[in-house]
Amino acid sequence: MDLHVRYEGDDDPEKCTARRLDQFDVAQLHHSAGATPPGVVLNPFAEQALSPADRTASDRLVALDCSWETAEREAFDLRGTHRALPFLVAANPVNFGSPFQLTTAEAFAGALVILGEREQAEAVLSTVEWGGDTFLDLNAEPLRRYADCGGSAEIVDVQAAYLDA
Repeated sequence: MDLHVRYEGDDDPEKCTARRLDQFDVAQLHHSAGATPPGVVLNPFAEQALSPADRTASDRLVALDCSWETAEREAFDLRGTHRALPFLVAANPVNFGSPFQLTTAEAFAGALVILGEREQAEAVLSTVEWGGDTFLDLNAEPLRRYADCGGSAEIVDVQAAYLDA
């Protein structure tokens, strides 16, 4: 899948995984919503969860790399099919163990595993210095279960069962 990032540039450049993905030619950065191509947009405010069924929506994944203060406003400007990632735990040093507080690299990796692209997810995580494999290890069970789902409603059910346990 082609990976694209709507990049705001309002974070610490030393910790920015979107910039690392661009440096390693894993993803392409775009500095405006208009320049960002449409695709499956990873939007934490979307009403539907990402599922394997979304694989047919586009061959592009689009992430938003900005501060949480502007995320909701910026995400609405992106063209494409908006989907939220289900419950996943961060492995990055800033938010280690926090649910939903993923870096751009972690968000892409989680989405890619759900969409059946595990090798590409591993390649994405290989660009981060802090050991991206930890993300896949921490989230092994939910990612496996999400990848076996048929659609968004099933993802939400699996997420609920996972959180209840």
